[in-house]
Amino acid sequence: MAEPTTLKKVLKPIHLWAIGVGLVISGEYFGWNYGWGVAGTMGFLAATLIITVLYITFIFSFTELTTAIPNAGGPFAYAKEALGATGALVAGYATLIEFVFAAPAIAYALGSYVHFLYPSVPVLYIAVGCYVIFTIINFLGIKESALFSLIITIIAVIELLVYIGIVAPSFEFRNFMHDSLPFGWAGVLAALPFAIWLYVCIEGMAMVSEEVRDIKKDIPKGYISAILTLTVLAVAVMVFTGGVTDWKRLSAIDYPLPEAIGIVLGRQHGLTSLFAGIGLFGLIASFHSIIISYSRQVFALARSHYLPTVLSRLNNRFQTPHFALIAGSIAGIIALFFLDTSKLVILSTIGAVTMYIVSMISLFVLRRKNPGLQRPYRAPFYPYFPAIALVLSVVVLVTIVYYYLTLSILFFAGLVVVMLIFFITRKHKSGFASNDS
Repeated sequence: MAEPTTLKKVLKPIHLWAIGVGLVISGEYFGWNYGWGVAGTMGFLAATLIITVLYITFIFSFTELTTAIPNAGGPFAYAKEALGATGALVAGYATLIEFVFAAPAIAYALGSYVHFLYPSVPVLYIAVGCYVIFTIINFLGIKESALFSLIITIIAVIELLVYIGIVAPSFEFRNFMHDSLPFGWAGVLAALPFAIWLYVCIEGMAMVSEEVRDIKKDIPKGYISAILTLTVLAVAVMVFTGGVTDWKRLSAIDYPLPEAIGIVLGRQHGLTSLFAGIGLFGLIASFHSIIISYSRQVFALARSHYLPTVLSRLNNRFQTPHFALIAGSIAGIIALFFLDTSKLVILSTIGAVTMYIVSMISLFVLRRKNPGLQRPYRAPFYPYFPAIALVLSVVVLVTIVYYYLTLSILFFAGLVVVMLIFFITRKHKSGFASNDS
C-alpha cells in the first residue's frame, strides 16, 4: 500500500491567525532588544518602522502567491513555478535556514526564562528538552497542533497586554531618549536584522496552506489579522520597555520583559515571578508553530525530491510528516551547541530576506508568465507593494552582509554547497511529485 502524501484540510481563519501570530510572538519577548545594543532606542525604533513597512507590503503581496499556489512548500513551490529548479532550490534553502535556526534561538530563550525562575537549572538542558516535548506534540496531528497553538497564542497575547499595562505607568520619556541614537544611521542599518525578529517567520503560515479548508477566504483573513496584531504589539512592547530604565540594562539578555517588570515592581514581587512563568507561553507558541512550519517545508522539499524522499512520509494514523519533524529537530539541537542567540537570530533573518527577495521576484514573473493563473486574492497596489517589499529586502540583505560578513559567508557558502550537491545528483529532473502540480 502506497504511503499517504496528502495533508488533511482542517484549518480555519482563527487557526491561521494563531499560527501566524504564534510563529512570531516570541519575537516580542526577546531577541529584538539586541537591536538596542547596536542602535539605541530611537535608532531601533527607526529600524522597526522601516521593517514594519517591509512586512506590511510583503505580506499583502505574498498572500497572492499563497492563495494561488497552496502548497506545503510555500516559497519553494512559488519559485519552482516561476523560476524553475534553481529558483526553487534557493527559496527552499533560505526558508529552511530561516525556520530551522529560528527554533533554537527560541529554545535558548525558553531555557533562559526557566533559568531566570530557577537559576540552578541549566539553560541548554531546558532547550533540548523543549525540542523533544514539542516534536512529540506535533506528531499528534495538525488539528490538535493548531488547537494547541490557538490556546497558547491567546494566552501569550493577553500576557503582552498585561505587561504593557504594568510597565506603561512607569514609562519615562527621558529614559527612552537617553543616548537614544549612539551610532547614528549606521546603527539603524545594523539594527535591521533585530527589527526583523519582531515579524520574522509570519510567512510560515504558507506552509500549512494545503491544510486550510477555504483557501480563497481563510488565508487572507489569517495573514492580515496576524500582521496587524503583531504590528501593534511590537511597537507598544518596544517603546514602553525602553522607558522604564536605562535601556542598556536590557540590551544583551534573553529575558528583557521579566527583567523590566522586576525593575518596575521589584525582583521579589510575586507578579515578577508570575510573569516570567507565564511568559513561557509566548515562547512556546512560537517554538511550537515554527516546528509545524519547518516540518512542512522539509516534507515538501522531500516530496519533490530536493531532499531524501523518506522525509516526505506521513504517519498513517496522524497524517503528520514524522520523519521531517525528527530531521528538523536534530538540526536545531545541533545548532544549540555551536551558536548563541544573536548569531541564530542573524542567520535566521538572512534566510528570511533571501526568501522574500525570491518570492517577490516570483510574483512579478508569474504575473507576466502565467497571467491566467487563478488568483483568489490579488496583491493590492500592484506593482508598488511588491516593489517596495523587494527593494527593502535587498537593502536589508546588503546591510546584513556588510555588518555581519562572517555569518553571511556561512549562509551563502552553505547555499553553494547545496546547489553543487543538487546539480551533481541531478535530482531536480524528477521535478514535483504528481500531487505538487
